[in-house]
Amino acid sequence: MGRIFKEQTSVDEALKLFLENISPLRKTEEISLEVCIDRILAETVVSERNVPHYRRAAMDGYAVQASDTLGASTTNSIFMKLSNYVEEGVTKWVHTGAVMPVEADAVVVVEDTVTVGDTVEVRAQVYPNKNVAQVGEDIKVGDLLFEEGHLLRPCDAAVLASIGFERVKVFRKPIVAVIPTGNELVSREKVEDIPPSGMVLETNGLMVSLYVEKWGGIPRYTRIVPDDKESIKKAIEENLDADMILFSGGTSVGKRDYTTEVVASMGKLLVHGIAVSPGKPTALGTIGKIPVVCLPGYPVAEVVALYLFVHPGIRRLASIPDFPKLPLKKTLATKISSKIGYVNFIRVIFEGDRVRPLTGAKAGVLSSVSKADGFVLVPQNVEGYEEGEEVDVFLIE
Repeated sequence: MGRIFKEQTSVDEALKLFLENISPLRKTEEISLEVCIDRILAETVVSERNVPHYRRAAMDGYAVQASDTLGASTTNSIFMKLSNYVEEGVTKWVHTGAVMPVEADAVVVVEDTVTVGDTVEVRAQVYPNKNVAQVGEDIKVGDLLFEEGHLLRPCDAAVLASIGFERVKVFRKPIVAVIPTGNELVSREKVEDIPPSGMVLETNGLMVSLYVEKWGGIPRYTRIVPDDKESIKKAIEENLDADMILFSGGTSVGKRDYTTEVVASMGKLLVHGIAVSPGKPTALGTIGKIPVVCLPGYPVAEVVALYLFVHPGIRRLASIPDFPKLPLKKTLATKISSKIGYVNFIRVIFEGDRVRPLTGAKAGVLSSVSKADGFVLVPQNVEGYEEGEEVDVFLIE
Protein backbone atom coordinates (compact mmCIF):
# COMPACT_ATOMS: atom_id res chain seq x y z
CA MET A 1 0.00 0.00 0.00
CA GLY A 2 2.89 2.41 0.72
CA ARG A 3 3.74 2.56 -2.98
CA ILE A 4 0.44 4.20 -3.83
CA PHE A 5 1.59 7.75 -2.96
CA LYS A 6 4.98 7.69 -4.71
CA GLU A 7 3.38 9.51 -7.66
CA GLN A 8 0.52 11.88 -7.06
CA THR A 9 -1.94 12.98 -9.69
CA SER A 10 -2.19 16.74 -10.21
CA VAL A 11 -5.35 18.46 -9.01
CA ASP A 12 -6.34 19.47 -12.53
CA GLU A 13 -5.85 15.96 -13.94
CA ALA A 14 -7.72 14.34 -11.04
CA LEU A 15 -10.68 16.72 -11.36
CA LYS A 16 -10.86 16.27 -15.14
CA LEU A 17 -10.88 12.47 -14.81
CA PHE A 18 -13.47 12.59 -12.03
CA LEU A 19 -15.88 14.88 -13.89
CA GLU A 20 -15.55 12.79 -17.06
CA ASN A 21 -17.04 9.93 -15.06
CA ILE A 22 -20.06 11.87 -13.79
CA SER A 23 -23.28 12.06 -15.78
CA PRO A 24 -25.74 14.86 -14.92
CA LEU A 25 -29.01 13.72 -13.38
CA ARG A 26 -32.00 14.37 -15.61
CA LYS A 27 -34.84 13.46 -13.25
CA THR A 28 -37.21 16.34 -12.62
CA GLU A 29 -39.81 17.48 -10.13
CA GLU A 30 -42.32 20.31 -9.84
CA ILE A 31 -41.99 22.68 -6.90
CA SER A 32 -43.70 25.88 -5.82
CA LEU A 33 -42.15 29.24 -6.60
CA GLU A 34 -41.79 29.87 -2.86
CA VAL A 35 -39.03 27.23 -2.65
CA CYS A 36 -37.47 27.47 -6.12
CA ILE A 37 -34.45 29.66 -5.30
CA ASP A 38 -31.10 28.15 -6.33
CA ARG A 39 -32.83 25.30 -8.15
CA ILE A 40 -32.05 24.47 -11.78
CA LEU A 41 -34.80 24.98 -14.33
CA ALA A 42 -35.66 21.79 -16.24
CA GLU A 43 -37.74 23.43 -18.95
CA THR A 44 -37.61 26.32 -21.36
CA VAL A 45 -40.08 29.06 -20.43
CA VAL A 46 -41.81 31.06 -23.17
CA SER A 47 -44.38 33.62 -22.03
CA GLU A 48 -48.02 33.10 -22.92
CA ARG A 49 -48.97 36.47 -21.45
CA ASN A 50 -48.25 40.15 -21.87
CA VAL A 51 -46.90 41.96 -18.82
CA PRO A 52 -48.46 44.35 -18.16
CA HIS A 53 -51.64 43.03 -19.73
CA TYR A 54 -53.26 46.46 -19.69
CA ARG A 55 -52.09 50.04 -20.31
CA ARG A 56 -51.25 51.48 -16.89
CA ALA A 57 -49.96 54.57 -15.15
CA ALA A 58 -46.27 54.33 -14.32
CA MET A 59 -46.32 57.21 -11.81
CA ASP A 60 -48.71 58.88 -9.38
CA GLY A 61 -50.20 61.95 -11.03
CA TYR A 62 -52.78 63.16 -13.50
CA ALA A 63 -53.83 61.38 -16.69
CA VAL A 64 -54.01 63.88 -19.54
CA GLN A 65 -54.03 64.31 -23.26
CA ALA A 66 -50.39 65.28 -23.86
CA SER A 67 -51.41 68.00 -26.33
CA ASP A 68 -53.13 69.86 -23.48
CA THR A 69 -49.75 70.39 -21.73
CA LEU A 70 -47.97 72.00 -24.69
CA GLY A 71 -45.74 74.82 -23.41
CA ALA A 72 -46.38 74.16 -19.71
CA SER A 73 -43.50 75.06 -17.36
CA THR A 74 -42.83 76.47 -13.92
CA THR A 75 -43.21 79.98 -15.40
CA ASN A 76 -46.08 79.16 -17.73
CA SER A 77 -48.70 77.10 -15.91
CA ILE A 78 -51.65 75.49 -17.70
CA PHE A 79 -54.89 75.03 -15.78
CA MET A 80 -57.07 71.93 -16.21
CA LYS A 81 -60.33 70.75 -14.71
CA LEU A 82 -60.12 67.75 -12.34
CA SER A 83 -62.78 65.10 -12.94
CA ASN A 84 -63.28 61.32 -13.08
CA TYR A 85 -62.76 61.20 -16.83
CA VAL A 86 -60.33 62.64 -19.40
CA GLU A 87 -61.03 64.81 -22.39
CA GLU A 88 -59.61 68.01 -23.84
CA GLY A 89 -58.86 70.34 -20.91
CA VAL A 90 -59.97 67.72 -18.34
CA THR A 91 -57.70 65.50 -16.24
CA LYS A 92 -58.15 62.57 -13.86
CA TRP A 93 -56.06 61.46 -10.89
CA VAL A 94 -54.29 58.09 -11.32
CA HIS A 95 -52.00 56.17 -9.01
CA THR A 96 -49.08 54.02 -10.06
CA GLY A 97 -50.37 50.83 -11.67
CA ALA A 98 -53.88 52.16 -12.29
CA VAL A 99 -55.64 51.55 -15.60
CA MET A 100 -55.12 54.47 -17.93
CA PRO A 101 -58.28 56.14 -19.19
CA VAL A 102 -58.76 55.31 -22.88
CA GLU A 103 -58.78 59.01 -23.82
CA ALA A 104 -55.49 59.77 -21.98
CA ASP A 105 -52.03 59.25 -23.48
CA ALA A 106 -49.72 60.60 -20.72
CA VAL A 107 -49.37 61.23 -16.99
CA VAL A 108 -48.15 64.46 -15.40
CA VAL A 109 -46.39 63.50 -12.17
CA VAL A 110 -47.88 64.94 -9.03
CA GLU A 111 -44.66 66.85 -8.26
CA ASP A 112 -45.24 68.97 -11.37
CA THR A 113 -48.72 70.06 -10.33
CA VAL A 114 -50.61 72.12 -7.75
CA THR A 115 -54.25 71.25 -7.08
CA VAL A 116 -56.81 73.60 -5.61
CA GLY A 117 -60.36 72.25 -5.44
CA ASP A 118 -61.23 70.86 -8.85
CA THR A 119 -58.52 72.81 -10.67
CA VAL A 120 -55.10 71.32 -11.46
CA GLU A 121 -52.23 73.68 -12.23
CA VAL A 122 -49.84 71.85 -14.60
CA ARG A 123 -46.21 73.07 -14.50
CA ALA A 124 -44.51 70.68 -16.94
CA GLN A 125 -45.08 69.61 -20.52
CA VAL A 126 -45.42 65.88 -21.24
CA TYR A 127 -45.28 64.03 -24.52
CA PRO A 128 -47.44 61.07 -25.64
CA ASN A 129 -46.83 57.89 -23.57
CA LYS A 130 -44.84 59.78 -20.92
CA ASN A 131 -45.16 57.90 -17.59
CA VAL A 132 -47.39 55.26 -19.19
CA ALA A 133 -46.56 51.52 -19.28
CA GLN A 134 -47.80 49.96 -22.50
CA VAL A 135 -49.26 46.47 -22.88
CA GLY A 136 -46.35 44.00 -23.06
CA GLU A 137 -43.78 46.67 -22.18
CA ASP A 138 -42.16 44.25 -19.70
CA ILE A 139 -42.91 40.88 -21.30
CA LYS A 140 -44.66 40.07 -24.57
CA VAL A 141 -46.46 36.91 -25.58
CA GLY A 142 -43.87 34.62 -27.19
CA ASP A 143 -40.85 36.09 -25.37
CA LEU A 144 -38.21 33.52 -24.39
CA LEU A 145 -37.69 34.16 -20.69
CA PHE A 146 -35.50 31.29 -19.47
CA GLU A 147 -33.76 28.32 -21.00
CA GLU A 148 -33.38 24.89 -19.47
CA GLY A 149 -30.45 24.84 -17.05
CA HIS A 150 -31.04 28.35 -15.69
CA LEU A 151 -30.21 28.86 -12.00
CA LEU A 152 -33.32 30.37 -10.46
CA ARG A 153 -32.99 33.57 -8.40
CA PRO A 154 -35.58 35.56 -6.41
CA CYS A 155 -36.05 37.99 -9.33
CA ASP A 156 -36.69 35.02 -11.65
CA ALA A 157 -39.38 33.68 -9.32
CA ALA A 158 -41.11 37.06 -9.52
CA VAL A 159 -40.98 37.02 -13.33
CA LEU A 160 -42.47 33.51 -13.42
CA ALA A 161 -45.21 34.59 -11.03
CA SER A 162 -45.99 37.59 -13.23
CA ILE A 163 -46.84 35.30 -16.16
CA GLY A 164 -49.08 33.08 -14.06
CA PHE A 165 -46.72 30.36 -12.82
CA GLU A 166 -47.38 28.88 -9.39
CA ARG A 167 -45.08 25.88 -9.81
CA VAL A 168 -41.99 25.26 -11.91
CA LYS A 169 -40.21 22.16 -13.21
CA VAL A 170 -36.66 21.76 -11.90
CA PHE A 171 -33.99 19.07 -11.88
CA ARG A 172 -34.00 16.86 -8.80
CA LYS A 173 -31.25 17.48 -6.27
CA PRO A 174 -28.63 14.73 -6.06
CA ILE A 175 -28.76 12.46 -3.02
CA VAL A 176 -25.29 12.24 -1.47
CA ALA A 177 -24.52 9.48 1.03
CA VAL A 178 -22.09 10.69 3.71
CA ILE A 179 -20.43 7.72 5.42
CA PRO A 180 -18.06 8.36 8.35
CA THR A 181 -15.60 5.55 9.05
CA GLY A 182 -13.28 4.80 11.94
CA ASN A 183 -13.07 2.63 15.06
CA GLU A 184 -12.06 5.69 17.06
CA LEU A 185 -15.25 7.61 16.29
CA VAL A 186 -18.08 8.11 18.76
CA SER A 187 -21.56 9.28 17.78
CA ARG A 188 -22.53 12.69 19.17
CA GLU A 189 -25.95 11.25 19.95
CA LYS A 190 -24.54 8.61 22.27
CA VAL A 191 -22.06 10.65 24.29
CA GLU A 192 -23.08 13.39 26.71
CA ASP A 193 -19.60 14.06 28.10
CA ILE A 194 -16.00 14.03 26.86
CA PRO A 195 -15.25 10.70 25.11
CA PRO A 196 -12.65 8.35 26.62
CA SER A 197 -9.01 8.85 25.62
CA GLY A 198 -8.34 7.44 22.18
CA MET A 199 -11.92 8.16 21.05
CA VAL A 200 -13.21 11.30 19.32
CA LEU A 201 -16.61 12.72 18.51
CA GLU A 202 -17.65 12.18 14.90
CA THR A 203 -17.88 15.70 13.46
CA ASN A 204 -16.50 15.37 9.93
CA GLY A 205 -19.71 13.76 8.69
CA LEU A 206 -21.70 16.69 10.05
CA MET A 207 -19.44 19.17 8.26
CA VAL A 208 -19.54 17.22 4.99
CA SER A 209 -23.34 16.94 5.14
CA LEU A 210 -23.76 20.67 5.65
CA TYR A 211 -21.47 21.45 2.72
CA VAL A 212 -23.42 19.00 0.55
CA GLU A 213 -26.66 20.79 1.45
CA LYS A 214 -25.11 24.22 0.89
CA TRP A 215 -23.85 23.23 -2.56
CA GLY A 216 -27.16 21.86 -3.83
CA GLY A 217 -27.29 18.23 -2.74
CA ILE A 218 -29.43 16.25 -0.28
CA PRO A 219 -27.13 14.68 2.33
CA ARG A 220 -27.83 11.22 3.69
CA TYR A 221 -25.75 11.19 6.85
CA THR A 222 -25.27 7.54 7.85
CA ARG A 223 -24.18 5.77 11.01
CA ILE A 224 -20.48 5.39 11.80
CA VAL A 225 -18.91 2.46 9.95
CA PRO A 226 -16.05 0.55 11.66
CA ASP A 227 -12.71 -0.04 9.97
CA ASP A 228 -13.30 -3.44 8.42
CA LYS A 229 -13.88 -4.46 4.82
CA GLU A 230 -17.23 -6.16 5.29
CA SER A 231 -18.76 -3.22 7.14
CA ILE A 232 -17.54 -0.79 4.47
CA LYS A 233 -18.87 -3.03 1.71
CA LYS A 234 -22.25 -3.30 3.45
CA ALA A 235 -22.42 0.49 3.84
CA ILE A 236 -21.85 0.88 0.09
CA GLU A 237 -24.50 -1.71 -0.76
CA GLU A 238 -27.01 0.11 1.47
CA ASN A 239 -26.41 3.34 -0.46
CA LEU A 240 -26.34 2.20 -4.06
CA ASP A 241 -29.53 4.22 -4.61
CA ALA A 242 -27.61 7.44 -3.88
CA ASP A 243 -26.28 9.68 -6.63
CA MET A 244 -22.88 10.13 -4.98
CA ILE A 245 -21.08 8.42 -2.10
CA LEU A 246 -18.65 10.22 0.20
CA PHE A 247 -16.47 8.38 2.71
CA SER A 248 -14.88 10.27 5.58
CA GLY A 249 -11.65 8.60 6.65
CA GLY A 250 -9.88 5.35 5.82
CA THR A 251 -8.12 6.69 2.71
CA SER A 252 -4.49 6.67 3.77
CA VAL A 253 -2.03 3.76 3.78
CA GLY A 254 -2.37 2.50 7.36
CA LYS A 255 -3.27 -1.02 8.40
CA ARG A 256 -6.92 -0.10 9.02
CA ASP A 257 -7.42 2.05 5.89
CA TYR A 258 -9.68 -0.19 3.81
CA THR A 259 -12.02 2.27 2.11
CA THR A 260 -10.17 2.64 -1.19
CA GLU A 261 -9.52 -1.10 -1.37
CA VAL A 262 -13.22 -1.88 -1.03
CA VAL A 263 -14.19 0.79 -3.57
CA ALA A 264 -11.68 -0.67 -6.05
CA SER A 265 -13.08 -4.18 -5.50
CA MET A 266 -16.67 -3.07 -6.13
CA GLY A 267 -16.03 -0.53 -8.88
CA LYS A 268 -13.15 1.48 -10.25
CA LEU A 269 -10.56 3.55 -8.42
CA LEU A 270 -9.71 6.48 -10.70
CA VAL A 271 -7.21 8.30 -8.52
CA HIS A 272 -5.59 7.68 -5.13
CA GLY A 273 -3.03 10.22 -4.05
CA ILE A 274 -3.33 13.83 -5.24
CA ALA A 275 -0.67 16.55 -5.30
CA VAL A 276 -2.39 18.85 -2.84
CA SER A 277 -1.41 19.78 0.72
CA PRO A 278 -3.25 19.03 2.88
CA GLY A 279 -5.39 16.38 1.18
CA LYS A 280 -2.89 14.04 -0.45
CA PRO A 281 -4.72 10.78 0.53
CA THR A 282 -7.93 11.79 -1.30
CA ALA A 283 -9.25 9.06 -3.60
CA LEU A 284 -11.75 9.33 -6.46
CA GLY A 285 -13.64 6.45 -8.01
CA THR A 286 -16.90 5.07 -9.32
CA ILE A 287 -19.17 2.17 -8.45
CA GLY A 288 -21.35 1.55 -11.45
CA LYS A 289 -22.45 5.05 -12.41
CA ILE A 290 -22.13 6.41 -8.88
CA PRO A 291 -19.17 8.77 -8.26
CA VAL A 292 -17.32 8.06 -5.04
CA VAL A 293 -14.99 10.35 -3.11
CA CYS A 294 -12.88 8.99 -0.27
CA LEU A 295 -12.05 11.96 1.92
CA PRO A 296 -9.05 12.09 4.27
CA GLY A 297 -9.79 11.79 7.96
CA TYR A 298 -7.93 14.95 8.92
CA PRO A 299 -10.63 17.65 8.87
CA VAL A 300 -8.71 20.40 7.07
CA ALA A 301 -7.58 17.93 4.41
CA GLU A 302 -11.22 16.95 4.13
CA VAL A 303 -12.26 20.58 3.57
CA VAL A 304 -9.68 20.88 0.79
CA ALA A 305 -11.00 17.76 -0.95
CA LEU A 306 -14.57 18.99 -0.54
CA TYR A 307 -13.80 22.28 -2.26
CA LEU A 308 -11.65 20.77 -5.01
CA PHE A 309 -13.68 17.67 -5.94
CA VAL A 310 -17.00 17.26 -4.14
CA HIS A 311 -18.29 20.75 -4.93
CA PRO A 312 -17.67 20.47 -8.71
CA GLY A 313 -18.96 16.90 -8.64
CA ILE A 314 -22.27 17.95 -7.10
CA ARG A 315 -22.54 20.79 -9.60
CA ARG A 316 -22.08 18.36 -12.48
CA LEU A 317 -24.69 15.95 -11.10
CA ALA A 318 -27.20 18.74 -10.47
CA SER A 319 -26.55 20.57 -13.79
CA ILE A 320 -25.65 23.73 -11.86
CA PRO A 321 -24.05 26.27 -14.23
CA ASP A 322 -20.37 27.05 -13.77
CA PHE A 323 -20.12 30.64 -12.61
CA PRO A 324 -16.62 32.06 -12.16
CA LYS A 325 -15.64 32.29 -8.50
CA LEU A 326 -13.98 35.67 -8.35
CA PRO A 327 -11.12 35.92 -5.86
CA LEU A 328 -10.26 39.00 -3.83
CA LYS A 329 -6.95 40.67 -4.55
CA LYS A 330 -5.11 41.11 -1.24
CA THR A 331 -1.57 41.96 -0.16
CA LEU A 332 0.32 39.58 2.12
CA ALA A 333 1.19 40.90 5.59
CA THR A 334 3.82 38.16 5.92
CA LYS A 335 5.36 35.60 3.59
CA ILE A 336 3.72 32.30 2.72
CA SER A 337 5.80 29.13 2.63
CA SER A 338 4.59 26.09 0.70
CA LYS A 339 5.65 22.65 -0.47
CA ILE A 340 6.92 22.60 -4.03
CA GLY A 341 5.19 19.96 -6.13
CA TYR A 342 1.83 20.32 -4.35
CA VAL A 343 -1.09 22.70 -4.62
CA ASN A 344 -1.03 24.26 -1.15
CA PHE A 345 -4.19 25.32 0.66
CA ILE A 346 -3.17 28.22 2.92
CA ARG A 347 -5.71 29.59 5.40
CA VAL A 348 -5.56 33.37 5.92
CA ILE A 349 -7.19 36.06 8.04
CA PHE A 350 -7.95 39.65 7.04
CA GLU A 351 -5.99 42.49 8.60
CA GLY A 352 -7.44 45.62 7.03
CA ASP A 353 -6.47 45.55 3.37
CA ARG A 354 -3.92 42.77 3.96
CA VAL A 355 -4.09 39.07 4.73
CA ARG A 356 -1.98 37.04 7.12
CA PRO A 357 -1.51 33.26 6.96
CA LEU A 358 -2.57 31.37 10.07
CA THR A 359 0.38 29.86 11.92
CA GLY A 360 0.43 26.32 13.25
CA ALA A 361 -2.57 25.41 11.10
CA LYS A 362 -2.01 21.67 10.69
CA ALA A 363 -4.30 19.37 8.71
CA GLY A 364 -5.91 18.06 11.89
CA VAL A 365 -6.75 21.48 13.33
CA LEU A 366 -10.31 22.07 12.16
CA SER A 367 -10.68 25.28 14.15
CA SER A 368 -8.12 26.86 11.82
CA VAL A 369 -10.74 26.75 9.06
CA SER A 370 -13.33 28.44 11.28
CA LYS A 371 -10.83 31.10 12.31
CA ALA A 372 -9.85 31.80 8.71
CA ASP A 373 -11.58 34.37 6.52
CA GLY A 374 -10.38 32.77 3.30
CA PHE A 375 -7.69 30.71 1.68
CA VAL A 376 -4.92 31.10 -0.87
CA LEU A 377 -4.14 28.30 -3.33
CA VAL A 378 -0.41 28.24 -4.04
CA PRO A 379 0.30 26.41 -7.34
CA GLN A 380 2.43 23.28 -7.17
CA ASN A 381 5.29 24.91 -9.11
CA VAL A 382 5.49 27.97 -6.81
CA GLU A 383 7.49 27.95 -3.59
CA GLY A 384 5.39 30.37 -1.60
CA TYR A 385 4.91 34.15 -1.79
CA GLU A 386 6.84 37.02 -0.22
CA GLU A 387 5.51 39.67 2.15
CA GLY A 388 3.92 42.50 0.16
CA GLU A 389 2.99 40.32 -2.83
CA GLU A 390 -0.57 40.49 -4.10
CA VAL A 391 -2.42 37.16 -3.96
CA ASP A 392 -5.83 35.77 -4.86
CA VAL A 393 -7.94 35.06 -1.77
CA PHE A 394 -11.04 32.86 -1.95
CA LEU A 395 -13.58 33.38 0.82
CA ILE A 396 -14.46 30.42 3.01
CA GLU A 397 -18.19 30.07 2.54
